[in-house]
Amino acid sequence: MSQPDYREEGPDEAPLDPATQRVQAKLKRLLLGSSLIMFAGFVAVFAAILYKINTYEPDPSEAPFAATVDVGPGAEVLQATLSGDLLLVLVKEEGGTALLRFDPATGKQLGRTDILAR
Repeated sequence: MSQPDYREEGPDEAPLDPATQRVQAKLKRLLLGSSLIMFAGFVAVFAAILYKINTYEPDPSEAPFAATVDVGPGAEVLQATLSGDLLLVLVKEEGGTALLRFDPATGKQLGRTDILAR
């Protein structure tokens, strides 16, 4: 048994009619367009990944904080929390409890809220 030789040129194919040639050309353009869009998508994804990798985000532990914060004489600090750009300190004083708001960079008191128990 011998295997057929597919490398041989077969009979000459008849030329395509103009309508089929237009359809074939249109399909080639669509394939090229969709391939370019897919390539642009890959480039955009890899650019976003590289941007995210190389974007510098400062470490919060390196943020400037004041060395001292004055909560007042005789005040006992119950809790301290950093919320956005505010340092919130809950203190217990002789007359009750108060919530103090500080600028964390300078240590300057921005506001005070007295909490009254009734």
